[in-house]
Amino acid sequence: MTPPPATHESTFAALHLRARLYARIRAFFAERAVLEVETPILSVAGNTEPNIESFATQFSGHVDAGSRERWLRTSPEYPLKRLLAAGVGDCYELGRVFRNGEAGRRHNPEFTMLEWYRVGWDHRRLIDETIDLVQDALALQERRADVVTRSYRDWFLAELGLDPVTASIEQLRAPLADVRIDGDGLGRDDWLDLLITHRLQPAFPRDRISVIHDFPATQCALAKIRAGEPPLAERFELYLGSYELANGYHELNDAAEQRARFERDNARRRERGQRELPLDERLLAVLDAMPACAGVALGIERLLMCLADTDDIRDVLAFAFADA
Repeated sequence: MTPPPATHESTFAALHLRARLYARIRAFFAERAVLEVETPILSVAGNTEPNIESFATQFSGHVDAGSRERWLRTSPEYPLKRLLAAGVGDCYELGRVFRNGEAGRRHNPEFTMLEWYRVGWDHRRLIDETIDLVQDALALQERRADVVTRSYRDWFLAELGLDPVTASIEQLRAPLADVRIDGDGLGRDDWLDLLITHRLQPAFPRDRISVIHDFPATQCALAKIRAGEPPLAERFELYLGSYELANGYHELNDAAEQRARFERDNARRRERGQRELPLDERLLAVLDAMPACAGVALGIERLLMCLADTDDIRDVLAFAFADA
């Protein structure tokens, strides 16, 4: 048998690493009695988040099947929550998701997401399990990371000397003066995000897990908001080195509030000239019945990039978007 060309060796190594990671993930959840499930990739509903663009396709079959326009999922979140509302209990899905608009060294429009939910947990408890899973993955390469956990507000104060709650937009813009940014139409949360991506995130050490929790209430997405001064979104993000790997919430289970958030998203999309997207009415119909829980989504390719010590997502794919 003729050996494969040398140019394929790194690709084959990446495929083996991916297979080992999948096996480790499934063993991790099997030990904890978390059920693996599979949900649809196509949906009649889209993701209204203004900063995420979805792919759409058309169904050509009989109209009795429902809406002809279908959206490729950007995450399995909505159907997983429908299963939680039906009583499935702790569950996870490891599968492909799709996001339009970006391809290159850091992004591939088709990628793999791990998402899981823990009934009766809050986001602080889920942080610990997410750290355990990432440490378990690092063990595949005989590595382990230090862990630093801090609140969003403390992070900005410690690293930039800025209070993200009280600082003016002019104060938030100042550390980005040397970065070419078209600031037209950018709001407070946009400038906070730019400070993270351009100033805070790149400074994280390579071999450190950094967890940031309790975000501004305006960045709640699908998380509960905890009353206080200021109110806070019960949400966390986990970074390995400078890579954002995971985003988790103490999940909102209030259908009226979630509908209002979806509608605000669509209003923002309308202001930006983007298409408004159909709401997931099936999710909204059962969200009040979803038990108290916490959930988190983790990008598999980002984790593989850290394990393979590469800055190019194409190094951990069998075929990149341009070659598919």
